[in-house]
Amino acid sequence: MYRAETKGIRVTVEPRFLEDESSPRESRFFWAYTVEIVNLGAETVQLKTRHWTITDGEGRSQEVHGPGVIGEEPILEPGESFTYTSGCPLSTAHGTMTGSYDMITQRGERFPVDIPLFPLDSPYVRRVMH
Repeated sequence: MYRAETKGIRVTVEPRFLEDESSPRESRFFWAYTVEIVNLGAETVQLKTRHWTITDGEGRSQEVHGPGVIGEEPILEPGESFTYTSGCPLSTAHGTMTGSYDMITQRGERFPVDIPLFPLDSPYVRRVMH
């Protein structure tokens, strides 16, 4: 698991390679990732937007921006958590993801929350030993 904490909001990510959804011969590799967002702070917050940077095994990056996560903009009171699972396809056998969520407090203060960098590794990655 990979974890980051920003201003009392903890984000934990657990990626996993989905063999059944992948086709290495067609350069199609698919991962699921489960994210848990926990409000460790003293204020209620709402997740408004997401920003992802997805980098494949050849160093090509793509940016993904959008409202909420999985069609929701969850509100987290102090001590509450929200968990969701999503997916990511790549044309290479490995890559990385990282990003941020835009949160807002009940007072209207907006702030970014870091999503930790995490690897997208498959069993098809060629490792070279020197």
